[in-house]
Amino acid sequence: MSGRGRQPDAAGLLDEALVRAVHRTGASGGSVYLLDQEEQTLVTAVMCGGPAEVTEPWWRLAVNRQSPAPQAVREDRLVWVGSQEDMARKYPRGAATFPHRTTMACVPLRGVRHCWGALSLSWHVGRSPQVTRRERGQILFSARRIARVLDEAGHRPEIPDRPRVVPVHLAAAEPVQPALAAADLVERLPEGVLAMDLTGRVTFVSNTAVDLLGSTHEQLLGRALWEVVPWLGTDACVETYRAAWFSGEPVACTAERPPGRWLDLRLYPDGSGVSVLITPSRNTGAQQRRPVGAAVESAAAAGRIHQLMHLAAALTETVSVQDVVDLIEELVLPTFDADGLIMATAEAGRLVAIGSLGYDPEVLDRLEGLPVDADITPVGHALATGAPSFFANRAELSRGYPDTPQLSDKQAWAFLPLITSGRPIGCCVLAYSRPHDFSVDERATLTPLASLIAQALDRARLYDAKHNLAHALQKRLLPHTLPTVAGLNVAARYLPTSHGLDIGGDFYDLVRLTDTTVAAVIGDVQGHDVTAAALMGQVRTAIHSHARSGAGASPDTVLDRTNRDLTDLDPGRFITCLYAHLDLASRQITLSSAGHPPPLLHRPGHLAATVDVDPGPPLGIGFDAPYAVTTLSVPAGAVLALYTDGLVETPGTDIDETTADIARALADASGLPLHHVIDSLVQRACPTGQHADDIALLLLQPTAADG
Repeated sequence: MSGRGRQPDAAGLLDEALVRAVHRTGASGGSVYLLDQEEQTLVTAVMCGGPAEVTEPWWRLAVNRQSPAPQAVREDRLVWVGSQEDMARKYPRGAATFPHRTTMACVPLRGVRHCWGALSLSWHVGRSPQVTRRERGQILFSARRIARVLDEAGHRPEIPDRPRVVPVHLAAAEPVQPALAAADLVERLPEGVLAMDLTGRVTFVSNTAVDLLGSTHEQLLGRALWEVVPWLGTDACVETYRAAWFSGEPVACTAERPPGRWLDLRLYPDGSGVSVLITPSRNTGAQQRRPVGAAVESAAAAGRIHQLMHLAAALTETVSVQDVVDLIEELVLPTFDADGLIMATAEAGRLVAIGSLGYDPEVLDRLEGLPVDADITPVGHALATGAPSFFANRAELSRGYPDTPQLSDKQAWAFLPLITSGRPIGCCVLAYSRPHDFSVDERATLTPLASLIAQALDRARLYDAKHNLAHALQKRLLPHTLPTVAGLNVAARYLPTSHGLDIGGDFYDLVRLTDTTVAAVIGDVQGHDVTAAALMGQVRTAIHSHARSGAGASPDTVLDRTNRDLTDLDPGRFITCLYAHLDLASRQITLSSAGHPPPLLHRPGHLAATVDVDPGPPLGIGFDAPYAVTTLSVPAGAVLALYTDGLVETPGTDIDETTADIARALADASGLPLHHVIDSLVQRACPTGQHADDIALLLLQPTAADG
């Protein structure tokens, strides 16, 4: 790949590092995912051990997806999936689109400064589902090697539209033709014989196979089988290819060569590729995948049940309406080969789209203008009768609903009523860009699937209503703006948990006391719910009131009075708080802590470090103990960072190390505007944009007298 006397480029070095990882670990194949920071997705950049088309459903993975590679990046650790049972138990969503018997390892590509992405390796059926200590070391070594290649490239690689496929043996530029004697032997066989390499290219095809496939040697050799023979690119056939490549076990399917001629294809994979035997079939039924021998899993009908079970499990994990729409995009549309989706409900006699994919906004605007009338649109019919409708082409739709306007270029539709507790709450429309005949099997699967979607959607709408109300409450309780104080730069940020499930009790405030004194407050109420948000509002109000009651009130006095107020309320929750009194004339800060993480201080020309504050008991728990006071001088240009524990507490990491890392980030950002400093701290704490807890940040910087 590099050529004699020429050094390989960055892409070539990455290819070589991936191939070495596959060889070192004994894997059957592997992929390198690059992290797209802007889109928060993992994108397959390079792969080996199989054709790109086989892995197309997993070319792009959202970082927040419950799947091995995203989890490896989020949690910065090796993720091991030893079996299909492991996949179904740990990742029910992933198992719905990946029902293949294989073993998988995913590990983040941690560079010097940031995470580049992830390395994914897979092994065929037959190896132990357990990973040994030695194997773990080889996998981690391979990931470090790939990360080093990316570090040394000097720039972030371009995110590709489709992965680059490299052979497992880089030195093999072209497949070696078989010996003539072997070719003569193959030609004498009654079956058609075809061979594919690990990239899916046809390397050999017999005359019998050419005749059965209705193609030519020139068309087939060197190209992917499903590109030359389109009727071998159906869902059933593609699933057969995937089962062969991922499991390494023999598998078979029956496919129709139009018009009405059926062929049996038996696939025999090994470490160098896939051998295919092709024979005329006595089966004139629908396409299906079948086992060759007892080792391979069931045919298409059982596969549909398998998919339905995992789709049901995945739907139970959805929380918001967008989660439901995203899951349908991720799992349902690829499963049924659809490329468009509309989720609609009825409000005030009109259709309202609550989610869509594959449609222009103008189409949705026209759709929302239509009345809910069963005689005008299939959506109205589904809402009125609760019966699904299937239209294989535009002519069928026009015959059934001649008054329905043509809103898009879609050519086939499934209108599925979403019914729960005996009442329709909406309609799910799956659309196709080409005519599509809905088989009995598809209709039998889509109908109960619509009921599962309806239940998930009903729960999600209730959740969204509660969630929006709670967030509106929390937004109202936090300060809209902070006061402008002469001689003090201030910046603040509140980040709700990235899971998008709950709200929190984190809060901050800045209270002007006199022309030269201010009080800064940051706190955290235990919990992530409406109660936490409401209690946060009470705490902030109490502190604000006691701070303003007398400009000379010391921090310990303010915390003591607030503690007494909350103890009388008996909140039943822990509340931590840090109160800072700033005297800008003398440039002194006096601090008291009610069990809160200590602030960070960076003085110009010095290292940033935590301030040694003696924490008192949390507020509202009934302990009548004095709060200690800490006083320190803060020169002009110094930055005091007050924060909640979401910034420094990460599962699986030591909080002291995390805090020290944030302190280094504070020093590294010295001289930047404070809102850019906050960006740097958040990026250091959450490089992937994911954080398990709320984060509140308040930065204070005294300025020079003329500033």
